[in-house]
Amino acid sequence: MTATALTTGTWNLDASHSEIGFSVRHAGISKVRGSFTEFDATLTTGETLADSSVEATVQIASVNTKDANRDAHLKGEDFFNAEQFPTMTFKSTAVKGDTGEFVLVGDLTIRGVSKEVEFEAELGGEAVDAFGATRVGFFASTTISRKEFGITWNAALEAGGVLVSDKVKIEIDASFVLPTAE
Repeated sequence: MTATALTTGTWNLDASHSEIGFSVRHAGISKVRGSFTEFDATLTTGETLADSSVEATVQIASVNTKDANRDAHLKGEDFFNAEQFPTMTFKSTAVKGDTGEFVLVGDLTIRGVSKEVEFEAELGGEAVDAFGATRVGFFASTTISRKEFGITWNAALEAGGVLVSDKVKIEIDASFVLPTAE
């Protein structure tokens, strides 16, 4: 499917069919995976993918790594500092490419620090579902340096190295629904 086939308009995120996940190397030998359970986004599509944009907000307190103690640490001052910085945001600034695979460029803000990031993205397609709703799906991923966002906490390992890698992979599966005219 080419990007020019997308229906133009403003789409709402279907959070129940979307996911924002991350993974980071732990102790140099394994990965810890987590997700955020509360987030919202709006997609505005133009005539082509290059004319489109997305804005998203993630509630930091919704972080879930399936370990309550680790989640509390991530919400604290050593990592996200959810009390002072309750949201993470993304606002696209450009789209490179105009086919099923493209690069989504935008400003990611974590802990009050904004950095330009590039997501490798894939258009899943557009379809009308069994209930008559027009949907579009995307997958996107990027790897960021957490230190660039002021998240520097770590612990040295006895054998050398550190407990938490600087590199964090972010993966997004997003489903958007075009509101119906009333």
